[in-house]
Formats: sequence, C-alpha cells, structure tokens
Amino acid sequence: MFKTVIQFAVEKPKVVIAVTVAAVFLALIQFPRIKVDTDPENMLPADAPVRVFHRGVKKEFSIYDMIVIGITNEKNPNGVFNVGTLGRIHRMTREIQEIDGVVANEVIGLSTKDNIEQAGVGAVSFNWLMPEPPQTQEQALKIREEAFHHPMFRGSVVSDDGKALALYIPIVRKDISYEVAQKIRNIFDQYKGEEDFYLTGLPVANDQFGVEMFKQMAVSAPLAGAVIFGLMWWFFKSLVLIIAPMILAIAVVIITMGLLIGLGFPVHIMSSMIPIFLMPIAVLDSIHILSEFFDRYPSLNDKGKTILAVMKELFTPMLFTSLTSVAGFFSLSFSPIPPVQVFGVFVALGVAIAWILTMLFIPAYIMLLKEKSFRHFDLQQEEEGSDFLNRTLSLFKSVTLKQPKLALTVTGILIIVSIYGILKINVNDNPVRWFNRQHPIRIADRVLNKHFAGTYEAYLVLEAQDHENEIFLQPEMLRYVEDLEQFMVESKLAGKSTALPDIVKKIYYELLGGNPADGKIPDSKEAVAQTLISYENSHRPDDLWHLVTPDYSKLNLWIQLKSGDNQDMAGFVKKVETYMKENPPPFPVKSDWAGLTYINVIWQNNMVWGMLYNFLGSFIIVLFMMLFLFRSSVKAMISMIPLSVTILLIYSLLGFLGKDYDMPVAVLSALTLGLSVDFSIHFIERAMAVNKKTGAWSQTADEMFKGPGRAIVRNALVVAIGFLPLLAAPLVPYKTVGFFMFMIMAVSGIAALFILPAIVTVSPKLIFEKENKAGCKCAHCLLTGFFVAVSVAYVLFGFNVRKWTLMTFITIGVIVFSSVLCYFASKSARCFSEEE
Repeated sequence: MFKTVIQFAVEKPKVVIAVTVAAVFLALIQFPRIKVDTDPENMLPADAPVRVFHRGVKKEFSIYDMIVIGITNEKNPNGVFNVGTLGRIHRMTREIQEIDGVVANEVIGLSTKDNIEQAGVGAVSFNWLMPEPPQTQEQALKIREEAFHHPMFRGSVVSDDGKALALYIPIVRKDISYEVAQKIRNIFDQYKGEEDFYLTGLPVANDQFGVEMFKQMAVSAPLAGAVIFGLMWWFFKSLVLIIAPMILAIAVVIITMGLLIGLGFPVHIMSSMIPIFLMPIAVLDSIHILSEFFDRYPSLNDKGKTILAVMKELFTPMLFTSLTSVAGFFSLSFSPIPPVQVFGVFVALGVAIAWILTMLFIPAYIMLLKEKSFRHFDLQQEEEGSDFLNRTLSLFKSVTLKQPKLALTVTGILIIVSIYGILKINVNDNPVRWFNRQHPIRIADRVLNKHFAGTYEAYLVLEAQDHENEIFLQPEMLRYVEDLEQFMVESKLAGKSTALPDIVKKIYYELLGGNPADGKIPDSKEAVAQTLISYENSHRPDDLWHLVTPDYSKLNLWIQLKSGDNQDMAGFVKKVETYMKENPPPFPVKSDWAGLTYINVIWQNNMVWGMLYNFLGSFIIVLFMMLFLFRSSVKAMISMIPLSVTILLIYSLLGFLGKDYDMPVAVLSALTLGLSVDFSIHFIERAMAVNKKTGAWSQTADEMFKGPGRAIVRNALVVAIGFLPLLAAPLVPYKTVGFFMFMIMAVSGIAALFILPAIVTVSPKLIFEKENKAGCKCAHCLLTGFFVAVSVAYVLFGFNVRKWTLMTFITIGVIVFSSVLCYFASKSARCFSEEE
C-alpha cells in the first residue's frame, strides 16, 4: 500500500494537485451556508433535564431572556433622580420598546411598571411610577422616594444610593441579542449627557462573543500561518520548499471547515478554534518530511529517490502520530457537551485529511520542482553545524547520556511538585469573564453589580405536591418563602430575591393605611387572596403570573446574583438546598432550578467530569495504539512517560498561578495526549531503526541527536509558537488556548528529548531488546491483555453500554481465561528456545 500511494504521487503529481484544488473549491462553496451558535444552553443536549425544565419554567411563568441596561450619574448631587436624567431615560425607554425583537410590554423600568399607593383605608391605587418625565426637581425626588418603597424596584431598578437606574429589556430570542444591543448602543449615542450608559447580561455577552470570535479567527489564523511560515524559513531557508506545507495547511483548514458547514453543523465557540488548531498540526508531518529531505538530498542528488527513501522511513511513525492525534481528538466525541463533540470529531477529521494530503501533496509538489531548487542544500547544511538547534540538541545529549540518573531524579521531583500544584486547582467558569477586563461588557458587569442587587439571574421554582388547595395562598407557606428569601440575602451570595410574598406584603401594607407594622403576610388565606384580587386593578395584572401559577400550585423566586461564577452559583444552590432540608416547608413541596446562570453550572460540571473521562479514555486508547506500533507493552508504557510528565507539569500551573480550570482548559486536557505522544513515537521508532544499523546506544544517540532530533525540535517549535498569536486575542479563552498549547507542545518536546534518552542510557534493553514471540513474556502478555480490556471497556462505556449483562461477565471470563492461557504459553519450550 505504501509503495502504491507514494509512487502514484511521484508519478502523477499534477493529478494530485488537481484533486486537491477541486476539494478546496468544493469546500469553499459551502461557506455561505455558515450558521453561528453561541447559546450556552446548547452546551447541553436539547433533551437534558435542566434544559427541558428551564424551557418549561420560561413558558409557564412567561419569562424572557433579558439585556440589562445601567444608567449612572455620579456628577449630579441627586444622582439619576434629576429632571434631565429622568427625562432622557423616559424617552430612551420608549425608543427601546420600539426595537424589533424587544418584548415591549415586559420591559422593566420606572416608566413601565406600576407604583402601589393607598387610596384610603381598605383600598389601593395603581399608577405608573413615571408616566411622564418630571418637570421639577421635587417631582424627581418624589419618584425616588416611591421607588425606594417598592419591593420590585429597590435594588433591582433603583440603586440604594440613588446614583444608578437599571432597565431590564426582554427579548424574544437570545440569538438576536447582539443585534438588539447594537441598536440600544445607537440610542445611547443620541442621549449623551452627564450620564454613563452600560449594557450587560448573559444573552448579550454570549452573542457578543460569537461576533468577536469570528473577528479573532480572521486575525489569528492568518497570523499563525505567518508565524509558521517564518519558522520554516528559519529552518530551511528555501522558499519553494516551505510554500508546500503552508498551502497544505490552508487546504486542510478550508476542506475541514467546508465539511463542517456543508453537513449543517453550526460554528460554536469550540468549532471556531478548529482553524487555529489545524494550522500548526497540519504541517507537522510535512516538517518531518522536509527535514529528512533537506538532510538526505545532498547524498542522493535525485528528488525522486530522496522523497521515496524519506517516505519509506517516515511512513510508519507519521501514520501512528497522526492516528494518535486523531484518537485524542476523536475521544471528545464521548463528551456530554455537543459542541465539544463536534469540535473533536472535525479536528480529528482534519488531522486525517492532513495526513492523506501530506502523503500525496508533498511528494507531488516536490516532484514538480526543478532539481536546481535543491542545489544549495549542501551549503546550508554546512552552515547549520553551529546553529541554535544543534547547540540545544548537544546540550540535551550531554546531560542525558552523562547524567541520566540525575535527569530522571529531576523528572521525579517535578512530578511530585506538579501533583501538589494540581491539588490546588480551582474549578470555575463565567461566560462574562471570557472578555478581557477592559471590555465594555466586563466594565458594565463590574459597575452594575456594584450598584444593584445583581445582573445574573436564577429561578427557584417550588411546586406543591397538592395541586388542588392553592398552597401558595396559605399564609404559613408564604411566610416560609419570606424566610427563605431572607436566608438567601443573608448568605451574601444573592443580592436580592423577588417573589409573591413581597407583592402581598406591599399591597397589604397599603390596604391597611401604611402603618409599618402592617408590612407583613396576612393571617388568613382569604386575606392573602383579597390582596391579590386588588392587584387585578393594576395596569399589568398579568405580572402576577411571573411569580405564581394561576392555580397557586407553583411559585417562582426571581433571584439576582452579583456573581456569575459557576462556583458561586453552585455554592448558593447547595446552601439553599441545605436550608430547605434543615427547615422543611409547612406543606410538601419539591424544588428545582432554572436560569442561564444555573445552566452554566450544569454544563460546566458535565465538562469537567466529561473531560476527565475523555482524558483517561484518550490515555488508554493512545496506550493501546502504542502496543500495536511497538508490539511491546514496556515500550508502550515508556512512550507515555514524557506526555504524562507534560500533563502533570502544565496543569499544575493552574494551581500555582491561581488560574481557574474552565471550559477551554478542560477541553485542552483531552487534546494534549494525541499531540504530545508524537515526539515519543518519532524518538523511539527512529532510535530502534538506527540501533539496528549501529548496534550500540552511544552511536545511536549520536545519530538521534542530529537529523531526528532536529525534526522533533522543529516540530515542537512550529506547533508551540504557532499557537502564540492567540495571546494577542481580546477574548480570554483564546489566550488560554494559546498559552497552554504553547506550553504543552514545548514541554512535551523537551520531555521527549530529556526523559527518553535518560531511560535508554540507564537500561538500553527496555527499547532495543528483540521482539518476543506472541505470549512468550508473561508480564508483557498480561499487561497487553489488561490494556486491550480497558480500551474495549472505555469504548463501550463511551457509547453508553453501561449495564452489567451476561455479555459483561462473559467478557470478564474471556480476559481471565486469556491471562491464564498467557501464563502457561510463556512457559512453553518454544519461548525458551527463542530466548536461548
């Protein structure tokens, strides 16, 4: 197969180029069909219980996703409660209500909601709090006083210091939030005065991120390409050679993204990173080929013979490095997060496409070049003798061959220190923090959460087991909810909670004449019902059904939090559930949570544990593949050591630097394996091949720290530095990916050239002993059986085959039987005669 594939590329180069161009063209015509999805709900499957419940709550209580607007005035002594500011806010609110996509009658602000006032003893009146802009300062201050005494306004619409006002803008769908936000910003520009305007909220943050991530990819992907181009120019000093990998990388990115779009998958935050991942990965095999071609051509002086010799030697290690990368990315298909599944599958597909094109396109391209293009290679190799790469490799060789035990001792110390750092990792995420600190959304988040009860929303829904007796009209139940609300605020995690008891108390207080002692829940169900009947005279009587269902069997608590961190939300949920367990309600009820802030907690938990599962699975699968490559469980385990050290060291930085283990970091944990093991494969495979010729490790080492070593360093530098352009991104997840991928690839390359030679120096037979006949080493056989069994189990679990069935026990029995058979096989005369 090898000869056929490579020979075809060598003999028919123009056909290969034409097919590649056609594939790129077919992919490009798919791009106009692109769809974008930045909805955090879609981080969970559509049928996930929390999503189903969240949709039900929104429908049952007529709840909409909201954009939060903040208006502050720090210059006027009366804050926002002056004639000019309130007038501008009134006019601005009317204009915002007219924006297409805004649910006008549900806007929450001073001019859109009722004030509840006395109309004599036993009666209340409902009047718009600010039907018209105030004409005098006295009118403005009266609006402030009335707003302060309304439970729906203070802390939510009006800040306690009177310096800020908020508007809550409900929208029909989250995916139009960016468009609506832009129109609101245009309105801000028309009302410039002494006020400052802010705009935030999870819907607009998510949609804004979607817009900016495309701008970022439009900059980062070409910049990464330019960096890779510069590195390869430094390596090879041959423009005609390095153009080929660049063309190949661009073709791989276009074909992969064209397939993703053409198959109808939307581009999410994860899939938007596919180009930046594929750009450096796609050139890895090309660099190995060019590096060997560059070194060998002067001795053969024939491009055809040179490329065939290079491809013959590199075919197997390149195949397995590509397969391990494919396995590492494809393991994400077992993730419980749909966008992560799509990302993993299509990057794996991109890596496979890159390998195929490398096997065909690179030889074809080289065959189309004239022989004179390679005549300067001799001169450059002489110049290369004292270059940076060789000096670096010479240092590694000196340390690992002369002080191997010291090198392994340092490695052991690093492992211990890394484990300590990993224990300090903090798991947390917040979509608003995906923007840098100076981004307008982050600034708005800080300012508004300083002034108000909180811009992050969650909903606690209480459902009575008895649906017949209007449980949430019972005074005892409402007092329980009142106490629960008080506990939430005292917990310091919630800024405010709004629920039915707040409305009942306000109306009852006004009905009885405004005596502070009457600001309480009435003593009878009938009195509670009477207060709510009074509410029917308001301009917006349907607002009541945002808080309770018409049969009074379900109650909704609107909770405002100052922090959108998953850790804070999870802690808040735990505290509330503990309180309800220790203080059971007077009537049997069940509770559940809804809201985007809570959904973020669920998918983050799924991400953390899902990625840990994927990481372990990737490790098992890659180890299983190493068994096939090296046909030795010992060599397979040794090949995994550098990447294991890399992962421990890199992720310990999270603990030491105080960086949260968030969504981008979680995904990277599963990706490191397939990429990091590449260097080990090349080192071990090439070392075994060279040792067959030299017969001694000292001579093998001399050869390994030349051509193969240079190829490994070049690969590590290209991939590591290829991710550095992401550090300039304004979006935090891209910075995270850039930094950690740089560190992962750089450290894994160093680890392979530092640890593996040291191990071989201490015990060469671990790598160079002859292959044993199948089953002739009992320990090896048992290890192999174990690896195979665990790999199969992981794949079965990945496809939800999790129940213990008769087949499960049969499988275990087969493994045990095989292990026993292996033991007796290892004692056979055939094996002893082989060893002798």
